[in-house]
Amino acid sequence: MTELHWGDLVVILGYFVLCILVGLWSSFKENTGSVKGYFLAGRNMIWAPIGASMFATNFGSHFFVGMAGTAAASGLGVVIYEWHAIFMLILLGWVFVPVYVASGVYTMPEFLKKRFGGKRLRITLSVMSIFFLIVQRISVSMYAGAIFIQQSLGWNMYLSIVSVTLITAVYTIIGGLTAVIWTDTLQTVIMIIGSTYLTIASFIKVGGIEALFEKYMNAVPNVTTCGNVTMGYPRDDALHIFRDPATSDIPWTGAILGLTPMAILAWCTDQVMVQRVLAAKTHSHAKGGVIFAAWLKITPFFLVILPGMIGRVLFPDEIGCVDPDICMKVCENPNGCSNIVYPKLVIEILPAGKVSQIFYEILAPGYETSVIPFSPPGVRGLMLACMLSALMSTLTSVFNSSSSMFTLDLWTRFRRKASERELMIVGRAFILVLVVISILWIPILTANQGGQLWNYLQAMMAYLAPPWVVIFILGIAWKRTTEKGAFWSLMAGLAVGGSRLVIDLVYQKPTCGEEETRPAILYKVHFLHFAIILTGVVFIVCVVVSLFTQPRDEVKVSLLTLLNSFN
Repeated sequence: MTELHWGDLVVILGYFVLCILVGLWSSFKENTGSVKGYFLAGRNMIWAPIGASMFATNFGSHFFVGMAGTAAASGLGVVIYEWHAIFMLILLGWVFVPVYVASGVYTMPEFLKKRFGGKRLRITLSVMSIFFLIVQRISVSMYAGAIFIQQSLGWNMYLSIVSVTLITAVYTIIGGLTAVIWTDTLQTVIMIIGSTYLTIASFIKVGGIEALFEKYMNAVPNVTTCGNVTMGYPRDDALHIFRDPATSDIPWTGAILGLTPMAILAWCTDQVMVQRVLAAKTHSHAKGGVIFAAWLKITPFFLVILPGMIGRVLFPDEIGCVDPDICMKVCENPNGCSNIVYPKLVIEILPAGKVSQIFYEILAPGYETSVIPFSPPGVRGLMLACMLSALMSTLTSVFNSSSSMFTLDLWTRFRRKASERELMIVGRAFILVLVVISILWIPILTANQGGQLWNYLQAMMAYLAPPWVVIFILGIAWKRTTEKGAFWSLMAGLAVGGSRLVIDLVYQKPTCGEEETRPAILYKVHFLHFAIILTGVVFIVCVVVSLFTQPRDEVKVSLLTLLNSFN
């Protein structure tokens, strides 16, 4: 906890001013007075801002807190989430986007309506998508931002988050998707510059990548016992990406098979991501955008995961604490303090006046840094701007996409002949509603924080993603999929996945030294393996119901079509 130098305040103020200027400039650049201009940026975006916006939307504050924390706790394995996404982005550009563009849709619920007919799927997806964007994207991002602000600056969390949310809402409401994409591009540059600077400083501190891997395996806190349990030692497979399918925290079977439906939902069927690609002026720009985003997805390994491991090496007693009482003193969380590793690095490695020492270390190794006469301020302000960029890029995307689905998929159900002016007013008003909900959600998310934020986020995806993914894939790949098959398989999948989610929320993971009292399905079936099972169940239900809800003379043809479509 520290106070900012005047130079840091100048950097932060400059960041906010620049964001607002870019947002306002982009709102005048494109016609935002029409539905197409406001929600799809006039379908006139080029590849670079599309790719940058997709990356910034995904690379939110939960990466700097959640992914860095999981890397500190368990090592390199978490990188599989990032590198797996590269293949999903290619799948989006070459398989899903051509279908979406050909159908002429603005939203994913609208696609389901055109594909299957009826109202149930469109309304269900709209309501559930908005709900989960609020409780998952907004809650996780704001919690991560709150942790960073509390740990690194000691500012009032509520005032800080409310201010950021309101500023974010201003240019989102005025400029629509155009403003969101261009400000995301600016924030991508800021995030990469800021996190690259901290990565360089961290490696200088730890002594290089070879020293990191050697020291990480020995990064053990002073207190390694709680009751009769010994913990706090790095995992034996911490330096492995593909891990044991039965005993590891990220089994390789789950990382390949279970992660796939989660990633397809996140990249190929999620309104937040797809909306950016639909804004491309041509198919070539859409493909170029996803390729650019795929290249950017390589960087979190260097910008987040390795710094998270360095934090475990430099601060093993705080980051690696296992005793609940000690953890409560360090971070007010008895489950562990790995989530604070990134802000801890900012505090300890980037104190005011050290910026020029880092450059001397790089350019002139061995130079006596203690006699450097001048060290420009502002580096902490840069890192805070980096974190705020991550938070704001996620919030703007959620606000805009939720507004799109509410206005085009739900509001038009009640107002079938609504004019474009009415839709524009409703879309902007709904963003204000989301802002209020976001602010009211702060005390809820802080009361339900977890030990490893990233694992919480991925587990929720594993419970809820497979049903939607199966519907989209069968809807595209198998023309015999019926509306009843899609709807009832969705209900079955959500019932099974939702049951596991409720059990997971009711039975909290025991802290160190406590006995395991949870049902066996929680700790014996990894959430990635559960995603595999759930995907198979939903697939079977969808196929069976689709076959039984078709005319009898078409059943045999349908079965043959299904087999051929997957050959």
